[in-house]
Amino acid sequence: MAEAEEKEMSVEESTDESEEEESEEEPKLRYERLSNGVTEILQKDAASCMTVHEKFLALGTHYGKVYLLDVQGNITQKFDISPVKINQISLDESGEHMGVCSEDGKVQVFGLYSGEEFHETFDCPIKIIAIHPQFLRSHCKQFVTGGKKLVLFERSWMSRWKSSVLHEGEGNIRNVKWKGNLIAWANNMGVKILDIVSKQRITNVPRDDISLRPDMYPCSLCWKDHVTLIIGWGASVKICSVKERHASEIRDLPNRYVEIVSQFDMEFYISGLAPLCDQLVVLSYVQETSDKTEREYCARPRLDIIQPLPETCEEISSDALTVRGFQENECRDYHLEYSEGESLFYIVSPRDVVVAKERDQDDHIDWLLEKKKYEEALMAAEISQRNIKRHKILDIGLAYISHLVEKGEHDMAARKCQKVLGKNAALWEYEVYKFKEIGQLKAISPYLPRGDPILKPLIYEMILHDFLESDYEGFATLIREWPGDLYNNSVIVQAVRDHLKKDPQNRTLLRTLAELYTYDKSYSQALQIYLMLRHKDVFQLIHKHNLFSAIQDKIVLLMDFDSEKAVDMLLDNEDKISIKKVVEELENRPELQHVYLHKLFKRDHHKGQRFHEKQISLYAEYDRPSLLPFLRDSTHCPLEKALEICQQRNFVEETVYLLSRMGNSRSALKMIMEELHDVDKAIDFAKEHDDAELWEDLILYSIDKPPFITGLLNNIGTHVDPILLIHRIKEGMEIPNLRDSLVKILQDYNLQILLREGCKKILVADSLSLLKKMHRTQMKGILVDEENICESCLSPVLPSDAAKPFSVVVFHCRHMFHKECLPVPSMNSAGQFCNICSAKNRGPGSTVLEMKK
Repeated sequence: MAEAEEKEMSVEESTDESEEEESEEEPKLRYERLSNGVTEILQKDAASCMTVHEKFLALGTHYGKVYLLDVQGNITQKFDISPVKINQISLDESGEHMGVCSEDGKVQVFGLYSGEEFHETFDCPIKIIAIHPQFLRSHCKQFVTGGKKLVLFERSWMSRWKSSVLHEGEGNIRNVKWKGNLIAWANNMGVKILDIVSKQRITNVPRDDISLRPDMYPCSLCWKDHVTLIIGWGASVKICSVKERHASEIRDLPNRYVEIVSQFDMEFYISGLAPLCDQLVVLSYVQETSDKTEREYCARPRLDIIQPLPETCEEISSDALTVRGFQENECRDYHLEYSEGESLFYIVSPRDVVVAKERDQDDHIDWLLEKKKYEEALMAAEISQRNIKRHKILDIGLAYISHLVEKGEHDMAARKCQKVLGKNAALWEYEVYKFKEIGQLKAISPYLPRGDPILKPLIYEMILHDFLESDYEGFATLIREWPGDLYNNSVIVQAVRDHLKKDPQNRTLLRTLAELYTYDKSYSQALQIYLMLRHKDVFQLIHKHNLFSAIQDKIVLLMDFDSEKAVDMLLDNEDKISIKKVVEELENRPELQHVYLHKLFKRDHHKGQRFHEKQISLYAEYDRPSLLPFLRDSTHCPLEKALEICQQRNFVEETVYLLSRMGNSRSALKMIMEELHDVDKAIDFAKEHDDAELWEDLILYSIDKPPFITGLLNNIGTHVDPILLIHRIKEGMEIPNLRDSLVKILQDYNLQILLREGCKKILVADSLSLLKKMHRTQMKGILVDEENICESCLSPVLPSDAAKPFSVVVFHCRHMFHKECLPVPSMNSAGQFCNICSAKNRGPGSTVLEMKK
């Protein structure tokens, strides 16, 4: 709402201003003063009434003038109607005809765009006029006037106007509203509704508070639709619904009746009413009492939006309006007019006209910004970006960022930059400099764009320098996260070097410098730093950039850092760094040389065969547990050299294995018995080689050692006759667990006998079963027909003349011969065999079946 242009320093106005407080609830309407021509008019005259059409406004004044205005308040036409106050202006729905009445009794109805006109002067003031909403139509040329009586004027077929009194005798008629075929008017007694078609009065709604003067507190009427009338009088509101009466109830009654659907009281006196969807807009005249003088004074009028209920109402919003001269106005001085096509409400007072409009999304955003609710304003703008006209999302976002900066919420402001600034590089750079001015570059650094868009290199360098001065870890993080092409790498490298001069051992700076060298493709320098720092990324760097040529003289450093990863890398890239080169580089570090060769041997037993002799010493020195497996798996190590090393170091197990592998089993067995004193191992060794001489040596060595004898008795039963050992035991020698050993020998022998008998039974059963199967097979018949031929003469076996005698020999191998074609069996063989199968080492044709006829 605009501020009043005239400021009056009365006690009442000061009190009103002091009571105004900002509400956290958003208003439903926004207000603006109707200016331009209206301002000029009201500087010299005073408004008495106004009527609103969707195309224009019609304003009547106390000096008898009628002005036609556009919606901005500019004057388009002026009519001098009377020298005294204009009481009412009425327009038809088309906006082409206007009716005017004045305090001196003049009534005029005329066409704004035609010469049609009606003039009449009465002998009493005419307070009200209403023309038919469809006045443009020829059969609707009607209007009513109200003074002491309600008069209907109708144009007859002779183009003459005739009048008829609709109602009189209840005081001055001060308000008339015409909707469709229904006319509602208010006099001193109440409100009446008339059906203009049937000329029947439907109802009378009496006023509630008869103590109020009707001229000071006039009735307010408005039609919400063609059947709903809203009445406001004093502080009371009634909502009436015109309904059709059932045919059975009509009789002598009107065919319609009125039902009051809602009735409630307001806090203040009503000056005007207007519908707003299913809600109601109420203009109220307010009187308050001064705390200081205890006198009543006129306060600012209120415009309320209420939700009617059957017996009460719910207040949606309430605004106190600062109109010019409100201190001198009375209830009858205010009028509320509205445009049905648009949600526009005009508050008319003698010295001011204020327009109230439903707030749109722009107004909502205005209110949010005013209340510093930037987050909600930004969200509302994004949701309704197609509907907002006065605001831009970017401007709201920038205001939000500035607000957060002012509050000191720099991190939140920086985060919002990412959403608000988007891909606008120029705005990004502007905001970065703003953050620099307040010393908050660190806050905005995580949200700076890194791809689309890319800012000037100077912006990124400025932030990196800021971190380098105060936060090495933050600087290192940015270097890792930012692509190297965002800034001038050489400038940052030089800056890091300058700081390293002050702190040469700072690991964070050194690591960051290595990363910068990597971005700059100075890999050898980066590698040198990584190795010095023993950084885990060194292997990744070598692989990624193929730096194997650069590490050929740094193998020891790599192995010292992480021998396992280093060995894996070297073995995976033998084509780039040869095995020979690695072994040479590790010559002075035999422990590392062993790690490398051991891993190589595990991967492939043959690749490093030239170094197997060297590995014998390395295993003996650094990894003896792996020496014996190496000797077993290697086919290239010199056994004599290995034996020499093992004997020098007194490695018994390895020496035993080597002696055995070299064929000197007896020496190996002797060493097991004399050095290891392990009878079980000696027995296993003898079992493995299964040599009678070894068993003999073992028995001879064990014969004077009772524990060895016990071991032999328990284990040699299946390899050597135990009697050989038992006969050699000296009489009187005490042998531990001898009884158990002898029992075990007997059990083993018994078990062998049982196994042999079981095997024999199985063999006999299998032989008998196979013999029976062969017999059954040979007893089966064999088909002989005309297609079979003699295997000797190749002629059919069966003669063509079946009456002739013939003799055929058929072998079980299915070969057939004429008997005369078979050779005569020799004297040495009683049986006869198939010649064909005999040639194949006596196959299945060894049995013959002779057929005779």
